[in-house]
Amino acid sequence: MEQISWILWLVLGVGLLVAEIFTLGFVLFWFGIGAIAAALVALAGGGIVWQMIAFLVVSALLTAASRTIFSKYFSLDDKSMMLTGVESLPGRVGTVTQNSGGALNEGAVKVYGSVWTAFPIEGEEPLTEGEKVEVVEVRGASIYVKRIVNELPEWRGGE
Repeated sequence: MEQISWILWLVLGVGLLVAEIFTLGFVLFWFGIGAIAAALVALAGGGIVWQMIAFLVVSALLTAASRTIFSKYFSLDDKSMMLTGVESLPGRVGTVTQNSGGALNEGAVKVYGSVWTAFPIEGEEPLTEGEKVEVVEVRGASIYVKRIVNELPEWRGGE
């Protein structure tokens, strides 16, 4: 059994590496490498205890290292995450399409081709059709906006 244990470890390692192709977790790969390390220990004459230790240590270390590396370089934090849909609206500029009126100063603003029910933020005057506004907040299906005083980008403000 000692003479063929390295072959069994090698078959297990290659089997795990091939099985990784069909999974999404990227874990079997590290266990396959651990099995190949155990095969090398067996080929060098190490007993079954040393083979198991090599398998467990190499597999555990590679799994832990990959998790920390992947979380460091491939995780999405708030700064690098691409915002889409409603989450992308705050900070965007829209055009008032309907004057605000009524008790709540409800109006309509067109942002990215969609018309939203809009309210001026606290302290702002009612909205006037045609003026540019910036989306401050989204609450449900309504947006809260403020007027844009200077709609030129900062780099053009000096002209």
